[in-house]
Amino acid sequence: MNNQLQYAYEKCLELAHSHYENFPVAKMVPKHLQKHIAAVYAFARTADDIADEQHETIAEDDPIRVKNLEKFESQLDIPESERDTQWSWIFTACDNTIAEFDIPKQLFRDLVSAFKQDVVKKRYADFEELKDYCRRSANPVGRLVLILHGLRDDVRFAQSDAICTALQLANFWQDMSVDKHKNRIYIPQADWQGLSETDFFAESASPEVRKILKFQVERTEKLFKAGEPLPKSLPFPLSLEIRATLAGGRTILKKIEQQDFDTLKGRPKITKFDKIKILLKSLV
Repeated sequence: MNNQLQYAYEKCLELAHSHYENFPVAKMVPKHLQKHIAAVYAFARTADDIADEQHETIAEDDPIRVKNLEKFESQLDIPESERDTQWSWIFTACDNTIAEFDIPKQLFRDLVSAFKQDVVKKRYADFEELKDYCRRSANPVGRLVLILHGLRDDVRFAQSDAICTALQLANFWQDMSVDKHKNRIYIPQADWQGLSETDFFAESASPEVRKILKFQVERTEKLFKAGEPLPKSLPFPLSLEIRATLAGGRTILKKIEQQDFDTLKGRPKITKFDKIKILLKSLV
Protein backbone atom coordinates (compact mmCIF):
# COMPACT_ATOMS: atom_id res chain seq x y z
CA MET A 1 0.00 0.00 0.00
CA ASN A 2 1.44 3.36 -1.00
CA ASN A 3 1.74 6.21 1.49
CA GLN A 4 -1.14 8.20 0.02
CA LEU A 5 -3.55 5.28 0.27
CA GLN A 6 -2.38 4.42 3.77
CA TYR A 7 -2.92 8.04 4.85
CA ALA A 8 -6.42 8.02 3.33
CA TYR A 9 -7.45 4.90 5.25
CA GLU A 10 -5.95 6.24 8.47
CA LYS A 11 -8.04 9.42 8.10
CA CYS A 12 -11.17 7.34 7.52
CA LEU A 13 -10.48 5.24 10.62
CA GLU A 14 -9.86 8.35 12.67
CA LEU A 15 -13.21 9.81 11.60
CA ALA A 16 -15.03 6.56 12.28
CA HIS A 17 -13.64 6.31 15.80
CA SER A 18 -14.10 9.94 16.82
CA HIS A 19 -17.26 11.31 15.27
CA TYR A 20 -20.01 12.39 17.65
CA GLU A 21 -22.89 10.90 15.70
CA ASN A 22 -24.22 7.47 16.63
CA PHE A 23 -23.87 5.79 13.25
CA PRO A 24 -23.36 2.06 12.50
CA VAL A 25 -19.58 1.90 12.05
CA ALA A 26 -19.34 -1.92 12.21
CA LYS A 27 -16.42 -2.07 14.64
CA MET A 28 -16.82 -5.79 15.32
CA VAL A 29 -15.33 -6.95 12.02
CA PRO A 30 -12.09 -8.72 11.11
CA LYS A 31 -9.10 -6.42 11.21
CA HIS A 32 -8.49 -6.61 7.45
CA LEU A 33 -11.98 -5.19 6.81
CA GLN A 34 -11.90 -2.33 9.30
CA LYS A 35 -10.28 0.16 6.94
CA HIS A 36 -12.83 -0.64 4.23
CA ILE A 37 -15.75 -0.23 6.62
CA ALA A 38 -14.19 3.07 7.71
CA ALA A 39 -13.99 4.26 4.09
CA VAL A 40 -17.69 3.59 3.59
CA TYR A 41 -18.44 5.32 6.87
CA ALA A 42 -16.34 8.36 5.95
CA PHE A 43 -18.25 8.72 2.69
CA ALA A 44 -21.66 8.47 4.33
CA ARG A 45 -20.76 10.60 7.37
CA THR A 46 -19.32 13.41 5.26
CA ALA A 47 -22.30 13.48 2.90
CA ASP A 48 -24.64 13.58 5.90
CA ASP A 49 -22.67 16.47 7.41
CA ILE A 50 -22.90 18.41 4.15
CA ALA A 51 -26.68 17.88 4.10
CA ASP A 52 -27.05 19.14 7.68
CA GLU A 53 -24.55 21.97 7.42
CA GLN A 54 -26.02 25.29 8.58
CA HIS A 55 -29.57 23.93 8.32
CA GLU A 56 -30.74 26.59 10.79
CA THR A 57 -29.17 29.56 8.99
CA ILE A 58 -29.62 28.65 5.32
CA ALA A 59 -33.06 29.14 3.83
CA GLU A 60 -34.85 25.89 2.98
CA ASP A 61 -35.11 26.83 -0.69
CA ASP A 62 -31.42 27.78 -0.90
CA PRO A 63 -29.73 25.25 -3.22
CA ILE A 64 -26.23 25.56 -1.71
CA ARG A 65 -26.33 22.28 0.23
CA VAL A 66 -27.72 20.35 -2.73
CA LYS A 67 -25.01 21.81 -4.95
CA ASN A 68 -22.36 20.84 -2.40
CA LEU A 69 -23.73 17.30 -2.31
CA GLU A 70 -23.69 17.13 -6.10
CA LYS A 71 -20.09 18.28 -6.07
CA PHE A 72 -19.27 15.65 -3.45
CA GLU A 73 -20.94 12.89 -5.49
CA SER A 74 -19.11 13.97 -8.65
CA GLN A 75 -15.81 13.04 -6.99
CA LEU A 76 -16.70 9.40 -7.60
CA ASP A 77 -16.17 9.83 -11.33
CA ILE A 78 -13.28 12.24 -11.79
CA PRO A 79 -9.53 11.59 -11.79
CA GLU A 80 -7.76 11.84 -8.46
CA SER A 81 -5.73 14.83 -9.64
CA GLU A 82 -8.91 16.84 -10.26
CA ARG A 83 -10.63 16.14 -6.95
CA ASP A 84 -11.41 18.67 -4.27
CA THR A 85 -8.58 18.48 -1.74
CA GLN A 86 -10.92 18.60 1.26
CA TRP A 87 -12.43 15.25 0.24
CA SER A 88 -9.68 13.61 -1.80
CA TRP A 89 -8.64 11.26 1.03
CA ILE A 90 -12.19 9.86 1.26
CA PHE A 91 -12.32 9.02 -2.42
CA THR A 92 -8.78 7.67 -2.51
CA ALA A 93 -9.84 5.12 0.09
CA CYS A 94 -13.23 4.49 -1.53
CA ASP A 95 -11.65 3.97 -4.97
CA ASN A 96 -9.49 1.20 -3.59
CA THR A 97 -12.31 -0.41 -1.61
CA ILE A 98 -14.72 -0.26 -4.56
CA ALA A 99 -12.15 -1.88 -6.86
CA GLU A 100 -11.06 -4.54 -4.39
CA PHE A 101 -14.60 -5.73 -3.61
CA ASP A 102 -16.29 -4.94 -6.95
CA ILE A 103 -18.84 -2.68 -5.24
CA PRO A 104 -21.55 -1.04 -7.37
CA LYS A 105 -21.09 2.73 -7.22
CA GLN A 106 -24.87 3.08 -7.27
CA LEU A 107 -24.94 2.24 -3.57
CA PHE A 108 -22.87 5.36 -2.89
CA ARG A 109 -25.01 7.42 -5.27
CA ASP A 110 -28.16 6.26 -3.49
CA LEU A 111 -26.82 7.57 -0.20
CA VAL A 112 -26.12 11.01 -1.67
CA SER A 113 -29.52 10.99 -3.38
CA ALA A 114 -31.22 10.51 -0.01
CA PHE A 115 -29.19 13.26 1.63
CA LYS A 116 -30.09 15.66 -1.19
CA GLN A 117 -33.75 14.75 -0.74
CA ASP A 118 -33.58 15.38 2.99
CA VAL A 119 -32.44 18.94 2.34
CA VAL A 120 -35.55 19.87 0.35
CA LYS A 121 -38.27 17.36 1.26
CA LYS A 122 -39.97 17.80 4.64
CA ARG A 123 -43.17 15.75 4.24
CA TYR A 124 -44.01 12.25 2.96
CA ALA A 125 -47.33 11.43 1.36
CA ASP A 126 -47.48 7.76 2.31
CA PHE A 127 -45.43 4.91 3.76
CA GLU A 128 -44.20 3.73 0.35
CA GLU A 129 -42.67 7.15 -0.27
CA LEU A 130 -40.99 7.04 3.13
CA LYS A 131 -39.67 3.52 2.50
CA ASP A 132 -38.18 4.67 -0.79
CA TYR A 133 -36.23 7.30 1.14
CA CYS A 134 -35.02 4.60 3.56
CA ARG A 135 -34.08 2.42 0.59
CA ARG A 136 -31.51 5.06 -0.34
CA SER A 137 -30.61 6.54 3.04
CA ALA A 138 -30.16 3.37 5.11
CA ASN A 139 -30.28 0.17 3.07
CA PRO A 140 -27.05 0.81 1.10
CA VAL A 141 -25.06 0.78 4.35
CA GLY A 142 -26.23 -2.74 5.21
CA ARG A 143 -25.61 -3.99 1.68
CA LEU A 144 -22.13 -2.49 1.64
CA VAL A 145 -21.26 -4.25 4.90
CA LEU A 146 -22.49 -7.58 3.49
CA ILE A 147 -20.53 -7.12 0.25
CA LEU A 148 -17.37 -6.37 2.20
CA HIS A 149 -17.89 -9.73 3.94
CA GLY A 150 -18.25 -11.50 0.58
CA LEU A 151 -22.05 -11.89 0.85
CA ARG A 152 -24.18 -10.71 -2.08
CA ASP A 153 -27.29 -12.92 -2.26
CA ASP A 154 -30.82 -11.57 -2.55
CA VAL A 155 -32.11 -13.26 0.61
CA ARG A 156 -29.54 -11.64 2.88
CA PHE A 157 -29.92 -8.32 1.06
CA ALA A 158 -33.68 -8.36 1.70
CA GLN A 159 -33.23 -9.18 5.39
CA SER A 160 -30.58 -6.48 5.73
CA ASP A 161 -32.85 -3.97 3.99
CA ALA A 162 -35.62 -4.72 6.47
CA ILE A 163 -33.30 -4.12 9.44
CA CYS A 164 -31.80 -0.94 7.99
CA THR A 165 -35.18 0.52 7.06
CA ALA A 166 -36.48 -0.31 10.53
CA LEU A 167 -33.47 1.40 12.14
CA GLN A 168 -34.03 4.51 10.06
CA LEU A 169 -37.72 4.58 10.99
CA ALA A 170 -36.97 3.99 14.67
CA ASN A 171 -34.64 7.00 14.59
CA PHE A 172 -37.37 9.10 12.96
CA TRP A 173 -39.86 8.24 15.72
CA GLN A 174 -37.18 8.81 18.37
CA ASP A 175 -36.22 12.23 16.96
CA MET A 176 -39.62 13.89 16.56
CA SER A 177 -38.77 16.55 19.18
CA VAL A 178 -35.62 17.40 17.19
CA ASP A 179 -37.08 17.21 13.70
CA LYS A 180 -39.97 19.55 14.46
CA HIS A 181 -37.43 22.35 14.87
CA LYS A 182 -36.12 21.53 11.38
CA ASN A 183 -39.65 21.62 9.91
CA ARG A 184 -39.50 17.88 9.25
CA ILE A 185 -42.37 15.45 9.73
CA TYR A 186 -41.60 11.87 8.76
CA ILE A 187 -44.94 10.37 9.76
CA PRO A 188 -46.66 9.77 6.39
CA GLN A 189 -49.49 12.20 5.68
CA ALA A 190 -51.73 9.26 4.77
CA ASP A 191 -51.61 8.29 8.47
CA TRP A 192 -52.41 11.73 9.93
CA GLN A 193 -56.12 10.85 10.40
CA GLY A 194 -57.32 14.41 10.01
CA LEU A 195 -54.60 16.00 12.16
CA SER A 196 -52.62 19.04 11.01
CA GLU A 197 -48.95 20.02 11.10
CA THR A 198 -49.66 21.96 14.30
CA ASP A 199 -50.34 18.67 16.10
CA PHE A 200 -46.90 17.34 15.15
CA PHE A 201 -45.17 20.57 16.17
CA ALA A 202 -46.75 20.74 19.62
CA GLU A 203 -44.77 20.75 22.88
CA SER A 204 -46.15 17.31 23.70
CA ALA A 205 -48.14 14.69 21.84
CA SER A 206 -51.91 14.58 22.01
CA PRO A 207 -53.67 11.23 22.45
CA GLU A 208 -54.31 11.22 18.70
CA VAL A 209 -50.63 11.74 17.88
CA ARG A 210 -49.65 9.03 20.36
CA LYS A 211 -52.03 6.61 18.68
CA ILE A 212 -50.48 7.37 15.29
CA LEU A 213 -46.95 6.95 16.64
CA LYS A 214 -47.93 3.65 18.26
CA PHE A 215 -49.02 2.44 14.83
CA GLN A 216 -45.66 3.50 13.33
CA VAL A 217 -43.75 1.71 16.10
CA GLU A 218 -45.72 -1.50 15.50
CA ARG A 219 -45.10 -1.21 11.77
CA THR A 220 -41.38 -0.76 12.42
CA GLU A 221 -41.23 -3.80 14.71
CA LYS A 222 -42.61 -5.93 11.86
CA LEU A 223 -39.63 -4.89 9.75
CA PHE A 224 -37.21 -5.83 12.55
CA LYS A 225 -38.99 -9.18 12.70
CA ALA A 226 -38.53 -9.68 8.95
CA GLY A 227 -34.79 -9.14 9.32
CA GLU A 228 -34.43 -11.31 12.42
CA PRO A 229 -33.12 -14.43 10.62
CA LEU A 230 -30.13 -12.56 9.14
CA PRO A 231 -27.58 -13.00 11.99
CA LYS A 232 -28.00 -16.78 11.87
CA SER A 233 -26.51 -16.86 8.36
CA LEU A 234 -23.60 -14.52 9.06
CA PRO A 235 -20.04 -15.27 10.17
CA PHE A 236 -18.88 -14.27 13.63
CA PRO A 237 -18.34 -11.51 14.76
CA LEU A 238 -20.61 -9.84 12.18
CA SER A 239 -23.48 -11.98 13.43
CA LEU A 240 -22.95 -10.57 16.93
CA GLU A 241 -22.99 -7.01 15.66
CA ILE A 242 -26.21 -7.49 13.71
CA ARG A 243 -27.85 -9.07 16.76
CA ALA A 244 -26.74 -6.03 18.76
CA THR A 245 -28.08 -3.74 16.03
CA LEU A 246 -31.45 -5.47 16.15
CA ALA A 247 -31.53 -5.30 19.94
CA GLY A 248 -30.55 -1.64 19.87
CA GLY A 249 -33.27 -0.73 17.39
CA ARG A 250 -35.88 -2.58 19.40
CA THR A 251 -34.66 -0.87 22.56
CA ILE A 252 -35.42 2.49 20.91
CA LEU A 253 -38.95 1.30 20.17
CA LYS A 254 -39.31 0.09 23.77
CA LYS A 255 -38.13 3.47 25.08
CA ILE A 256 -40.73 5.20 22.92
CA GLU A 257 -43.41 2.91 24.34
CA GLN A 258 -42.22 3.61 27.90
CA GLN A 259 -42.56 7.32 27.11
CA ASP A 260 -46.21 6.64 26.22
CA PHE A 261 -45.46 7.34 22.55
CA ASP A 262 -44.80 11.02 23.21
CA THR A 263 -41.50 11.89 21.58
CA LEU A 264 -42.55 15.47 20.90
CA LYS A 265 -41.77 16.42 24.50
CA GLY A 266 -38.30 14.86 24.46
CA ARG A 267 -36.01 12.36 22.80
CA PRO A 268 -35.83 8.89 24.38
CA LYS A 269 -32.19 8.06 25.11
CA ILE A 270 -30.22 4.84 25.23
CA THR A 271 -28.29 4.74 28.52
CA LYS A 272 -25.01 3.00 29.27
CA PHE A 273 -26.96 0.40 31.22
CA ASP A 274 -29.18 -0.15 28.17
CA LYS A 275 -26.06 -0.72 26.05
CA ILE A 276 -24.79 -3.32 28.50
CA LYS A 277 -28.14 -5.11 28.34
CA ILE A 278 -28.08 -4.98 24.54
CA LEU A 279 -24.62 -6.54 24.44
CA LEU A 280 -25.51 -9.25 26.93
CA LYS A 281 -28.70 -10.06 25.06
CA SER A 282 -26.74 -10.28 21.81
CA LEU A 283 -24.16 -12.60 23.34
CA VAL A 284 -26.85 -14.89 24.73
